[in-house]
Amino acid sequence: MITFIGAGPGDPELITIKGHKKIAEADVIIYAGSLVNPEVLACHKEGAEIYDSAYMHLDEVIDVMKKAEDAGKKCVRVHTGDPAIYGAHREQMDRLDELGIDYEVIPGVSSAFGTAAVLKKEYTLPGENQSQTVIFTRMEGRTPMPPGEKLVDLARHRATMVIFLSVGFLDKLSAECIEGGYPPETPVAVVYKATWPDQKIVIGTLADIEKKVKDAGITKTALTVVGNFLEGDYNLSKLYDKHFTTEFRKAVDE
Repeated sequence: MITFIGAGPGDPELITIKGHKKIAEADVIIYAGSLVNPEVLACHKEGAEIYDSAYMHLDEVIDVMKKAEDAGKKCVRVHTGDPAIYGAHREQMDRLDELGIDYEVIPGVSSAFGTAAVLKKEYTLPGENQSQTVIFTRMEGRTPMPPGEKLVDLARHRATMVIFLSVGFLDKLSAECIEGGYPPETPVAVVYKATWPDQKIVIGTLADIEKKVKDAGITKTALTVVGNFLEGDYNLSKLYDKHFTTEFRKAVDE
């Protein structure tokens, strides 16, 4: 059995209890060393084999998994955040399926939510100038975007956007967002290594965020979020509105 684990955004206390337990029990650990906080592995048992996948290609990763399985060892594959978002774990699972090796996936806290937490913001606010939709995406780079999914296309929705793997393209990112329909004064936040001890937060607008981020010396390992959720008016939700009846309480008459 191979266990895929989402390690969370950085703070080692944000890994799930189940994920922590599986790492502590593992005989073989493969982790994304370029992104995962090594403190997440501090609970490993003595003698555990530890591999940094930053220096490995897919065949090498699968080979380590297969050897562990053949030897009856417990093997964990530790990804940053949640592996379902830009984690490239589907291709690993497909290979394990071909080999007849069973696996499980333990979800993690995505950096998208680590970012919202350190910003102390909510992505989905009611209101005419807010958004009830969140788009997770990235800028087109070496990996092309499917038709209709370039940033300029998605920007036409004027929804809250969480943009991964794109801090190095902020000039193009801002230009495409504005071309798609966001006003230049739309608020933007760039968060470097959210929840890590050395995290940095840069707040700006589409018009000035590139310069601010450059001045802050941020070039990688950062998430960009765009939308009016960062500031501006919003409506209170119906969830706790005393005039709104729910399954669990009746509205208050005044």
